[in-house]
Amino acid sequence: MALLKSCKIISSVGAYTPSLGVLPIRASSWWSEVQMGPPDPILGVTEAFKRDTNPKKINLGVGAYRDDQGKPYVLNCVRKAEAQIATKKLDKEYLTIGGLAEFNKACAQLALGPDNEVLKSGRSITVQTISGTGSLRVGANFLSRFHTVAKDVYLPKPSWGNHTPIFRDAGMQLKAYSYYDPKTCGFDFKGALDDILKIPEKSVIMLHACAHNPTGVDPRPEQWKEISALVKKRNLLVFFDMAYQGFASGDIDRDAWAVRYFIEQGHNVVLSQSFAKNMGLYGERVGGFTVVCKDAEEAKRVESQLKILIRPIYSNPPMNGARIASTILNTPELYKEWLVEVKDMATRIIRMREELVGNLKKEGSTLNWQHVTDQIGMFCFTGLKPDQVERLTKEFSVYMTKDGRISMAGVTSGNVGYLAHGIHTVTK
Repeated sequence: MALLKSCKIISSVGAYTPSLGVLPIRASSWWSEVQMGPPDPILGVTEAFKRDTNPKKINLGVGAYRDDQGKPYVLNCVRKAEAQIATKKLDKEYLTIGGLAEFNKACAQLALGPDNEVLKSGRSITVQTISGTGSLRVGANFLSRFHTVAKDVYLPKPSWGNHTPIFRDAGMQLKAYSYYDPKTCGFDFKGALDDILKIPEKSVIMLHACAHNPTGVDPRPEQWKEISALVKKRNLLVFFDMAYQGFASGDIDRDAWAVRYFIEQGHNVVLSQSFAKNMGLYGERVGGFTVVCKDAEEAKRVESQLKILIRPIYSNPPMNGARIASTILNTPELYKEWLVEVKDMATRIIRMREELVGNLKKEGSTLNWQHVTDQIGMFCFTGLKPDQVERLTKEFSVYMTKDGRISMAGVTSGNVGYLAHGIHTVTK
């Protein structure tokens, strides 16, 4: 009898179920007020490039090195470092919150110089981060929590597009100072000094250590000296972003000159580093964040708080890229090979600048293109206007951002003539 009753219950439930399909009740959306976001300007260029069927198409939007055949390039020293690591059969345990210790030490030495007083005295702390973007965000969070005297961050105008959301989302207030002069396609030195003079004391000023992104325009050493003196006079906290050490000029010491000079002059800077460009470790996400402190005791306190900040964001950084970079930096023969390879990459970029200008002259252009060779690093602000950029894309399938910025890494011996022809056509 009990069995029959249980069967009836099951039958009853089964008979009722189809009615749920007749009258569906759909939950109201949690996300009805979420608006469609704008496409990323760089990724949008790449997507449009992929859809183009023109065999002569050129992508000058992506900020990644390409060889002279337009192909992604993996450094030989990276391959050798990977091979060395593989033979050790290392484990995959978590790194500490601060990252791989031998990488952090080598990272700081590369930026500051191995004999820097800051390192010898122990008054700096370096933590491994998720490339340059992660380094900047850790730094922004640190400033937001502990630089309580001022929340304003002054960026050069223009600056890398990701600087704004990184600092904004960390709770900092974004301001700007003059940097690029569109009339000369060069550095607006006077404008920069005038604006820096007006920055409220104790504010944060962002400086690109070398190969300014997106303009490729850097101050000369004597200009850096004046900027340093004025920044000290205004009592500003300097945040250096160094994503291109070695990649800019081909000389790691020359590219780090501004950072080292500022420290020599008494600035206790904060510094972000990336190994995406100069080691080609784009997808490995290798970076470092350094804080130069008053003394070793202060550095210990800063380190403890950086770890507290990092823990709820990503717990600890990825291991493989740090091992590769550390192996290169700490193995004399690999380090020597890396210096040659990074110089070769920088030299190819410089050569492409020269060939682009030479081909523009061959096309008959009478415009002054000297800024193309004066600028440095991966990017070049061509001076092209949005309507000229649009014509280049439509008529020649040359893709770049609307502001006329091009990645010189996308220019090759095989396409530089075609590019010059297109630029001349839309600018004559």
